[in-house]
Amino acid sequence: MKLLTAAHTDIGIRKPTNQDSYCIKIAETSIGTVVLAVICDGMGGLAKGEVASASVINAFSDWFELELPAQLTNDPFNDIQSSWEHIIQEQNLRIAAYGQKVGIQLGTTLTALLLIESKPMLIAHVGDTRAYRIGRHKLEVLTEDQTVVGQEVRRGRLTPEQARFDPRKNVLLQCIGASRIVEPVFLTEDPPQEEVFMLCSDGFRNMITEEEIHQAFAPQHLTDETVMEEKTKELVELNKQRQETDNITVLLIKIL
Repeated sequence: MKLLTAAHTDIGIRKPTNQDSYCIKIAETSIGTVVLAVICDGMGGLAKGEVASASVINAFSDWFELELPAQLTNDPFNDIQSSWEHIIQEQNLRIAAYGQKVGIQLGTTLTALLLIESKPMLIAHVGDTRAYRIGRHKLEVLTEDQTVVGQEVRRGRLTPEQARFDPRKNVLLQCIGASRIVEPVFLTEDPPQEEVFMLCSDGFRNMITEEEIHQAFAPQHLTDETVMEEKTKELVELNKQRQETDNITVLLIKIL
């Protein structure tokens, strides 16, 4: 499997710290190329959100380096999903315990994506970071926002356009570290060639449209990693020009 990757993060125009964290890791293994992409958005209204998001990123990075090689020799998806569930539950307890110890509340969202050559793609999701699938002619949101507003849209009580401006749009139904119980959603997708997968924090997609995202990131436009990096920066800057106040992060993986 051949692929291209790019990522860009920005503190934005208002916040004193960048509470977003991410990683992209690639390995060549006995069963082909393996790619892990993870994005976490530390809770902007809570103290030390960057600590929570970095803790989850580090846990997934350690898993990739230390546990995944052995899991690839068995039935990978059963082992991997079980490991991810364990990581999420352990991080939920650890982050909550840290918050109690120092007298603060903190938490983070999570969207993680794993590509294994010739295998379905695995996604884990908590909160309102997102995973997208971008083809030549269309863009598809793969995850559902676990927010009050997202729930209202799914129930037919709000339109997507109303949801964009609803004051409750950042109220999460669950997040890692600040929820007593966390129930991650796991998805699988078949990854065809010549498509792009995008992970982003909510700060990346509040002020720009899906049409603008597709126009920039459609696979036929992303000819190499330099172009991909340039386009990620262009859309981040466009968000800032439109007065996005949150941290802004986007990750791209193009399968060739």
